[in-house]
Amino acid sequence: MNLEQVSKLESKLLVSTYDRYPVLLHKGSGVHLYDNKGRKYLDLLSGIGVNALGYAHPALTKTIAKQAKLLVHTSNLFYHEYQGRLAAALTKISGMDRAFFTNSGTEAWEGALKLARAYAKANCGEGKEPKWRILALEHAFHGRTFGALATTHKEKYRAPFAPVVPGVEFVRFNDVTDLESKFDSTVCAIGFEFVQGEGGIRPVSQQFADVAHKLARKHNALLIADEIQSGMGRTGRWFAYQNYGIQPDLVTVAKPIAGGLPLGALLATEKVSACIHPGMHGTTFGGGPLACAVALQLIKVLEKEKMLKHIQKVGDYFMDQLQKLKKKHGNIVAVRGQGLMIGMELDSAEAAKQVFQQMLKRGTIVNRTDETVIRFLPPFIIKKQHIDTAVQQLDQVLAQNTKTAAIAGRNK
Repeated sequence: MNLEQVSKLESKLLVSTYDRYPVLLHKGSGVHLYDNKGRKYLDLLSGIGVNALGYAHPALTKTIAKQAKLLVHTSNLFYHEYQGRLAAALTKISGMDRAFFTNSGTEAWEGALKLARAYAKANCGEGKEPKWRILALEHAFHGRTFGALATTHKEKYRAPFAPVVPGVEFVRFNDVTDLESKFDSTVCAIGFEFVQGEGGIRPVSQQFADVAHKLARKHNALLIADEIQSGMGRTGRWFAYQNYGIQPDLVTVAKPIAGGLPLGALLATEKVSACIHPGMHGTTFGGGPLACAVALQLIKVLEKEKMLKHIQKVGDYFMDQLQKLKKKHGNIVAVRGQGLMIGMELDSAEAAKQVFQQMLKRGTIVNRTDETVIRFLPPFIIKKQHIDTAVQQLDQVLAQNTKTAAIAGRNK
């Protein structure tokens, strides 16, 4: 089928939830994608942070082929050999104690919210003030399921489904005073991305993180780290919170964890996991043998190839090159991020839209988030020459757009 046929079929039969780009993808290799006509694209988005090792990585494809012949799904009524091994690997790199496996990031976040309420009920004590409020941050994005939606900040996501789950209050981003005014003994948890993804690649400040951690300890509330986009090495550490010297109570993981297969995880401390028992929570597909086997292989590759150091090195190089563009082009407002999680903020939504569209025409995939931010989430295996290609294209696009805007201004 060609692009027109696929588009026509989807428009007739699919629920209208996505504005797709006019590209029919066929295959991938390394950091590149190919459409049905054989055109090559440099992928700086990696399936929105999912394809950590790019496409058709030999170690992952070999594991998929081998395990698919043995066992793909069992349900959680029985044992298989990979859940325990993967839990051991994840707790080792995270500093957490236990794991619960899910299908997705938003499902992991839902589990975290439930555990936060369960922990509060178990530790509140009779006669004490109710403890059920949850704090989240402005610009936060934690998912689209009903509970997660209540902690996702943008009104456009929540308004069509209001009223959402009650008890959530938003704190102004990096505003310590606002945080302190809203955090009291009725709060059972504060949850945030240490580097916001959909919110525009915004790292929290060290001061904000420290105060949030301190207040959580003071009020016996939980600190939940959303590492769905920033975790598994994306920022140059296994998890973004490790850049802050802070240990959370709950950690949600997904996107890159299984190299493209659906898998998520909720990591918990011993004290928190003690508040849940069989029957209180569960999942059908989470933690299946195929996904877990691939996740174990991905971690093995990241360790064997010293990928975290590579991410730090090429991430710094990418950031430096974008900072040079910022000095050259006045419509770049800011460049920010950590590791290979980088955002380039432009001075208008239209400017960001034009950059995305022109980059796609040139054969490089990025995307626009928070309206004005060009987001870069390349595969971890990206090299400097790929970055050079993208930066050169960005330079050309920004220069052309500035020239076009100037001509339009003179013709008014």
